[in-house]
Amino acid sequence: MIRKLIMGALATAITLSGWVTGSAFANDEWQWPTVYTMSNQTGDNAVLIFRQHGDTPVPAGSFPTGGKGSGGGLGNQGALAFSGDGDALLVVNPGSNDISVFEINGRHLKLVDRVSSGGTSPISIATHEDYVYVLNAGGPGVGNIAGFELTQHNKLKPIAGSNQPLSGANTAPAQISFNLSGDTLVVTEKATNIIDTYAVDEDGVASAPVSQRSNGQTPFGFAFTPRGVLVVSEAFGGAPNASAVSSYLLRDGQLNVRSGSIGTTQSAACWIVITKNGKFAYASNTGSNNISSYRVGSAGRLTLQEAVATPTGAGPIDMALNKNSRFLYVLNAGSDSLEVFRVNRWNGRLTQGTGVSGLPNGANGLIAR
Repeated sequence: MIRKLIMGALATAITLSGWVTGSAFANDEWQWPTVYTMSNQTGDNAVLIFRQHGDTPVPAGSFPTGGKGSGGGLGNQGALAFSGDGDALLVVNPGSNDISVFEINGRHLKLVDRVSSGGTSPISIATHEDYVYVLNAGGPGVGNIAGFELTQHNKLKPIAGSNQPLSGANTAPAQISFNLSGDTLVVTEKATNIIDTYAVDEDGVASAPVSQRSNGQTPFGFAFTPRGVLVVSEAFGGAPNASAVSSYLLRDGQLNVRSGSIGTTQSAACWIVITKNGKFAYASNTGSNNISSYRVGSAGRLTLQEAVATPTGAGPIDMALNKNSRFLYVLNAGSDSLEVFRVNRWNGRLTQGTGVSGLPNGANGLIAR
């Protein structure tokens, strides 16, 4: 069961009844965060929007991607991403092997492009300025990364020579992301315990991968601090209470451990987010239904902040912070729900708000603004 949770394949089937397409709220709600996830349905994938109202996220619209989802877990982080300028939203369609691009028009999304992902089963997207890279899991075969340029009309143009392999076959990749300067891509591989780095030149072309051993087993989700420190969750194959988080300095494509496998004391830590000020990191423990919080030192060293992790709904998978890190959102695969927590900016402690249930079976990915 824990292994299924790690791969995200969990939940009870429900329909999309009750969702409103393009619904709007009162004018004073522009100041509240907006949260996006995707339905990931096998028939028609769609972006689902929530708007924060007080301490509660409220459904605000459903916008078809034109592609298809997988209907189940993807074992991933980063299925949705904002463009470098924040004017567009990019979404993977793992069931139809393509990517959709939406222009963000206030409370609405406008589908403007849909292109092949350059591989099979796209699961994660990375953006930096006008460059976009997608991570293709590859099904049972060899996965890859593929690069695109996002034009001024929000169309995706493939970058010649950008397709690169992972470390081998059957790697079970989880996430792709640029470092802060945009000159390096990072990919985690769960099955091989490898972290790949790719140098990216000024034309957006990625080099062949440099594959390095993860400090801990089953590297999964990750994020960069404002100082460029890489923080990675380690699920340790879902072993009970064995999960951990490591931090690295990334220089010239090489990873140097700062804090090695600092335990969450929980099970199946899979997703990572870091506050805007870089002081706090959160890991969602899918196997134990809670969130572990860490203090992040200026040099990137990690300290587990709370011995008792913050409880969540069943099967927490993806997480997202809004742009000022005032709110933390958690997508729960086991309870088909979206939770919200207020973040104390001084000590990083979480205070739970009122969540929303009734999300579709297999909903995946989370991003907020």
